Amino acid sequence: MPKPKALLFDCDNTLVLSEDLAFEGGAALVNRLLAQHGVRNAPVFTGKQLMTEYVGQNFRVLLANLQKEYGFSLSPAEVDTLVASELDNLVQRIETPGELKPCVGVHAALERVVAKTPEYTLAVVSSSALSRVNASLKATSLEPYFADRVYSAATSLPVPTSKPDPAIYKFALDKLGVKPHEAVATEDSRSGTTSAVAAGIPTIGYLGPYEGDERDEMARVLTDAGARVLMLEWSGFERALEELAALG
Repeated sequence: MPKPKALLFDCDNTLVLSEDLAFEGGAALVNRLLAQHGVRNAPVFTGKQLMTEYVGQNFRVLLANLQKEYGFSLSPAEVDTLVASELDNLVQRIETPGELKPCVGVHAALERVVAKTPEYTLAVVSSSALSRVNASLKATSLEPYFADRVYSAATSLPVPTSKPDPAIYKFALDKLGVKPHEAVATEDSRSGTTSAVAAGIPTIGYLGPYEGDERDEMARVLTDAGARVLMLEWSGFERALEELAALG
């Protein structure tokens, strides 16, 4: 494949280690919600359980899937209130000094890429709300790499959606003025990889947040979802780009 013009990155657990924070708070909210609606056939979710089932989805889509799976209903106003509450609580935690960490090695990897190939355009393409993504980038000092090139399926689109819908990747490509084959995406989840691949973008699957048997399982999941190259750590990003280019 030709040298890409744009490098597109998921945010949560790809650039920053935010998913544990998000799903811990989300689990507490979800458990209260299920109890309030008398749902008896659902587990008492831990953050880890909730993340295993719903990683890569924003909270609005997670709520929609919970209603389908456990047979209860929320009004649009209730959904809006819950989404706002989850987001406000999470952003407060992200903004607390020391709470959010960047993924290991991401700063060094992006710095090397920008130094060697300054013509690359870097952008963030996320399912999460723009306020969450921007707070995450600011808290981890990643803002300068992306400027205003931050796109949210929950906020940027005329109709909010979430990965695996490819709409946010198509939106980002349009905003950046590049074609799918002129970009490379980096994703850590099934839904994110599916989204990028469905938009026609060659995709690197990032395994850094996973450990042990879970890493082996996610290697299979991301490959099945269409990731063409797998990356264990950010130190291997340039090598992953080279491997992707060699595949043609």
